[in-house]
Amino acid sequence: MSFMPRHILEERIGDFGRPVHADHLTVLRRPAIASVLAGGPVEALSGMAEVSLRPVGPGQWLAVSQSLPGPLLAESLFAALAGRGAHVVDQSDGTVLMRIAGPNVRRILAKCIAVDLHADVFALGRAAAMMCCHVAANVARVGVDAFEIAVPRSYADDVFEEIVEMGREFSLTSAFDDA
Repeated sequence: MSFMPRHILEERIGDFGRPVHADHLTVLRRPAIASVLAGGPVEALSGMAEVSLRPVGPGQWLAVSQSLPGPLLAESLFAALAGRGAHVVDQSDGTVLMRIAGPNVRRILAKCIAVDLHADVFALGRAAAMMCCHVAANVARVGVDAFEIAVPRSYADDVFEEIVEMGREFSLTSAFDDA
């Protein structure tokens, strides 16, 4: 018996040939995501190319890569932290990553995030754990007007629907990435 992997939002997002508007929500199909638990600093990971480290809490980080497969990301992180008492867990199948971008992105997210996302406060490259649409999420600023939101798979449907609803007045479109 063989199984076909399906994304949790497969039935919510269809390829209807719609044009992409200025404000757009992209769901990444296969990002590699790992949890890193370490008792101390993780400077050894700062040199890893194609890996974005995002703080979750004291001694906890979310490592995100869009070029490495999940198991390889976890192995690479574990090898880089060898001998430091760190723990690495592949979360790729249990976490959904969405990217929202456009000129009205802060106005859309202000409806479901109670954190100031102004460029002077939430700088490019910054990430933080916060509530998004009443769900624990990790939000990272990845572009001038672009943010990535990582949420548990079991809540992805609710968060997706809520963000789409909040972006309706700005004609927010949504689709899967091309990968």
